[in-house]
Amino acid sequence: MSTDRYTSPLSERYSSKEMQYIFSQDMKFSTWRKLWIALAETEKELGLKDADGNPRITDEQIEELKSHIYDINYDVAKAREKEVRHDVMSHVHAYGEQCPKAKPIIHLGATSCYVGDNTDVIIMREALYIVRKKLINVIAELKDFAMKYRNMPTLAFTHFQPAQPTTVGKRATLWLNELVMDLEDLDYVLSTMKLLGCKGTTGTQASFLELFNGDQDKIRQIDGKIAEKMGFDACVPVSGQTYSRKVDTRVLNVLAGIAASAHKFSNDIRLLQHLKEVEEPFEKSQIGSSAMAYKRNPMRSERMASLADFVISDALNPAIVSSTQWFERTLDDSANKRMSVPEGFLAVDGILDLYLNVVDGLVVYDKVIIKHMMAELPFMATENIMMDAVKAGGDRQELHEKIRELSMIAGKRVKQEGLDNNLLELIAAEPMFGVTLEELQSKLDPMKYVGRSKEQVDEYLANVIKPILDSNKEELGMKAEINV
Repeated sequence: MSTDRYTSPLSERYSSKEMQYIFSQDMKFSTWRKLWIALAETEKELGLKDADGNPRITDEQIEELKSHIYDINYDVAKAREKEVRHDVMSHVHAYGEQCPKAKPIIHLGATSCYVGDNTDVIIMREALYIVRKKLINVIAELKDFAMKYRNMPTLAFTHFQPAQPTTVGKRATLWLNELVMDLEDLDYVLSTMKLLGCKGTTGTQASFLELFNGDQDKIRQIDGKIAEKMGFDACVPVSGQTYSRKVDTRVLNVLAGIAASAHKFSNDIRLLQHLKEVEEPFEKSQIGSSAMAYKRNPMRSERMASLADFVISDALNPAIVSSTQWFERTLDDSANKRMSVPEGFLAVDGILDLYLNVVDGLVVYDKVIIKHMMAELPFMATENIMMDAVKAGGDRQELHEKIRELSMIAGKRVKQEGLDNNLLELIAAEPMFGVTLEELQSKLDPMKYVGRSKEQVDEYLANVIKPILDSNKEELGMKAEINV
């Protein structure tokens, strides 16, 4: 680790080695070389000839290129770039030094975006696969949590005020469902990812018309062959020099969606930890506060929120870049793309590692949950109490007004005097209700007020989550360790 210059927290603290490799120099430039090989193979297969009518590209040249995919001579490329100020031509030069026989045919007919843009698409797709795998594992972990606590009553909250009870597991399905929506978006974007192909300097393939003496049929085959060699179904049907930067917008919007879902989850956990109902993992030797030794701060959830803020705002970058491109090519996308796309992925990678780690170690304090529930349940039970009194012959409007009056009295006692909720005692003392305190207390079974929470969890996990996990069994089994 360098200590005398800036290093990114995304690589030093938050993202996995797996994701960092995807955006490494090794991945980038080895992919460039694979693309040059795919181009040479395609041109050979289409019968490219020299001026004398002989094959322009030989098997020997291609094998030479293949033998130097990964041993990239960075020192030569860097020295050359200082001279020519062009990264692609510097690497063409460096590759040519290692492959003297193939040197004349490297990058033949292509423009810089052939390696640059195609590599960007390849890298984004590989990064999306990693994101998808981690997303699937978070879904699996949350599924187990929802199933375990599907029958545990807890206060629900609207406006962060106590509301009709739900269950801990049912609340987890709300987190789950947002991740399922993110997975659907991700899969759609993955299904639409296409290579740029080899379109030339302005997208017209004019250089290939020259190379192949105007043979339209052969030129039509170039993109398809390159796509197949690089593991894609197709290339974009039309382009300028670059693929449309709306592709980057689509990809970063998927990442922003995942970040938003994670932020929602982290907010809920932080609020629940304040209530002492649910708590994120806290290690034996972990320090919560530098000053207040007793504290157990929700630091992982807060980090999730912080990284999510970054990703959501980062999604603006490709949107602005896409909207301000000029005609067939302008370079004011380049510097922005070098930062916004990798950093968006690295941050989401860190978010999903945190999400998996937090869910894996969530602590549920059932006795605190029940305590909070029972303190509010008398208010929740009033509608049932009123309905029973109406069935016994009472006036609904008079009963409603009386319950309102008694609720205000009980609420004042709780809020201003710090005493227990005595609403049931007050109702029992009113003859118009015709009910004893014991009868009222028998109604305070939390399970009577959670509706179909348990059934909804069971149905959701069976109908929505199980098919997802069954079709992605090979992706399961991840655990996430947090660096700091």
